[in-house]
Amino acid sequence: MVCALQCPAVKIARSLALAALIGLGLGSCGGGGGDSTPVTTEPTPTTPVTPSTPTIPETPVSSDGLPIIQLQAGTVTISAEVANTAEQREKGLMYRTELGWNSGMLFEFSEPVGLCMWMQNTTIPLSVAFMEDDGTIVNIEDMQPLTEEEHCGTKQLRFSLEMNQGWFALNNIKPGDKITGLPD
Repeated sequence: MVCALQCPAVKIARSLALAALIGLGLGSCGGGGGDSTPVTTEPTPTTPVTPSTPTIPETPVSSDGLPIIQLQAGTVTISAEVANTAEQREKGLMYRTELGWNSGMLFEFSEPVGLCMWMQNTTIPLSVAFMEDDGTIVNIEDMQPLTEEEHCGTKQLRFSLEMNQGWFALNNIKPGDKITGLPD
C-alpha cells in the first residue's frame, strides 16, 4: 500500500529506509482503518577500536614439528631444525630421503656431554660439525648412510650440526670457524 506524501511517518520512513518499507510492505499512515506501526531505526552497534598489538612472528616449524632457526656460517645462511629433547635427538634425520642444500639439523643439549652421532635408519649421507657453546667448530666428521659407526666430538659439547655430506668442505668451513645464531 502506498500513502500520500503528507503523512509525517511516511516522510521519515522514506528518508531513512525506503527500501525497507517497500520490501516489508509497511506503509500504513494511520487514521481510521488499521493499526499504525511506527517505523524506527536503531543505531548500528559499533565495535570499539582498540590499538593493535604488534604480533611476534611465530617460529617456523618443520614437517616433523621441530622449530627451525637461522644459523650463519661465514656468508652462508643455514636453516636448521632444532632437536633439543631426547626423543627428537634420537630420531634426528632418520627416515628422510632428502635434505635441502643449506638445511640441516642442530642437536642441542642443556649441558656439555660426550656427543656421538650415528646413521641408523638414515639414508642421506651427512657431515656433522661438533661445536662449542660459542659456535666454534671443534671437529667435523663425514658419516655414511645406514651405518651404526659412532662419530664423536673430541670433547664434551652442547651442539652438533648435521648437513649434507661435503657441505662444510664445499663452503670452506673447518674446525676453528664459528657457526653463529646458536640458541642460548
